[in-house]
Amino acid sequence: MLPIAQGELIQIFRNRLVLVTMFVVPAASSAFYIYLHRLLPDLDLGAVAAVLVFIMVVMGLYATTVTTLASRRQNLFLKRLRSTAAADPAILTGLLLPATVITLLQVAVVLTVLTAVAAGPADVLLLAAAVLAAVAMMLGFGLATAGLTNSPEHAQVTTLPLLVGTLAVSGWVGFTGTEELTLLKRLLPGGSAAELVVNAWNGGVPSVSRSFCWRRRWPGSSWPSRWPPASSAGSRADDGPRTRGRRHRPGGPMTAPGHGGVATAPAGRRAVRRPAGAVAGTVRT
Repeated sequence: MLPIAQGELIQIFRNRLVLVTMFVVPAASSAFYIYLHRLLPDLDLGAVAAVLVFIMVVMGLYATTVTTLASRRQNLFLKRLRSTAAADPAILTGLLLPATVITLLQVAVVLTVLTAVAAGPADVLLLAAAVLAAVAMMLGFGLATAGLTNSPEHAQVTTLPLLVGTLAVSGWVGFTGTEELTLLKRLLPGGSAAELVVNAWNGGVPSVSRSFCWRRRWPGSSWPSRWPPASSAGSRADDGPRTRGRRHRPGGPMTAPGHGGVATAPAGRRAVRRPAGAVAGTVRT
């Protein structure tokens, strides 16, 4: 896998089309949005971060994935790789690993610049989860689109609908929120991940590092407890005799099954033991 990834990294820097698609266009678009935020200080910073993340992920990873796989299939490089001892998952991982790592580095650099220019995210762990979710989604879309692409030139056509649609959805969700048309916005490609980026940057949601932890409720704590309060265990003993597993007849005592028909009198009366089979009101001689 690693030799395949090393060779693919060399090919990326040799291919001008991939180099422009992966580096120049995302960097120029990100610089434009950062400059736009400086011109309009009232612009939502979380929405700007969501758009920047998807510019990098869509243009830097999705388009590169489709172009790379289409090119390697056209020159029969994939067929030669499959004739070796490497398995199919290792081949795909080696081909897509350089583009994925470069995209993650680009996202980290752009968000760091945005933090230095404006303000940082409220929840770094949630932001990292949102970025990884967007990367995984775009890798899946890239593998699916590559099956419909015949050549690297054809990739410019097949990637256009999803590229434009995902960027539009991320901007729509980022700048308008999900208060209206919530289900539609979350089901569209990029909608849920864009909402995660906005919430991670602007705050207003519980911290990820605390939401996955179960802890006992202490006095003054507002977090839910996994276990009931300690006082509830002691109050159960004062509720009288337990009635689980007993049959209750309306107007009569409760009878415990499996004890020879021994009846237990209601509370406040003295229990009278009768032999099994005895009928009330009869006297044995």
